[in-house]
Amino acid sequence: MATLRLGLTGGIGSGKSTVGRMLVDRGAILIDADALSRATTAVGGAAIPLIEKAFGANAIGADGALNRDAMRTLVFNDPGAKMRLESIIHPLVSQEIAAQAQAAEDASAALIVFDIPLLVESGHWRQSLHRVLVVDCQESTQVARVAARNGLPVADVEKIVSAQAPRAKRLAAADVVLYNDGLSLDQLARETGEIATRFGL
Repeated sequence: MATLRLGLTGGIGSGKSTVGRMLVDRGAILIDADALSRATTAVGGAAIPLIEKAFGANAIGADGALNRDAMRTLVFNDPGAKMRLESIIHPLVSQEIAAQAQAAEDASAALIVFDIPLLVESGHWRQSLHRVLVVDCQESTQVARVAARNGLPVADVEKIVSAQAPRAKRLAAADVVLYNDGLSLDQLARETGEIATRFGL
């Protein structure tokens, strides 16, 4: 049976990562773009020498990982810096995603879940996926969850939410929507299980 490629996305605080873990529990292979991106800028990460060459030694912390504070300040003050940083990190992440997906297909995985936070915004992902699952909830729920989880002021979380793709745009890209508002973890697991069954798990 051919391997099914499922894109998984949702706004911050939607429960997307929890759904991803639940799909893994059902036998899916998860490829987490955010985790791969962080790995490229961790100690010994593939992006580190390239970032140091592009931005100088100040971009790398004393521990050998990306100096996130310095880079955040630079990106905030120089829009071109963000594009230069992404031009280093994104190709490395894409290569690793492709390698992991190939390994999963070689192992005859029934379902590969691509956890892509910017799936809707990026535009190029859709053609390489068979289906897109959007984990959705009210924006007020997102804000409340993230503020509680991260200890951030509500106004800061609202800015993060508004900077992401509009909810309507995510929903328009979805083949399947899991509405995660007011669900207990058990209920979420049950709904995720039903979706997993539809996708061959």
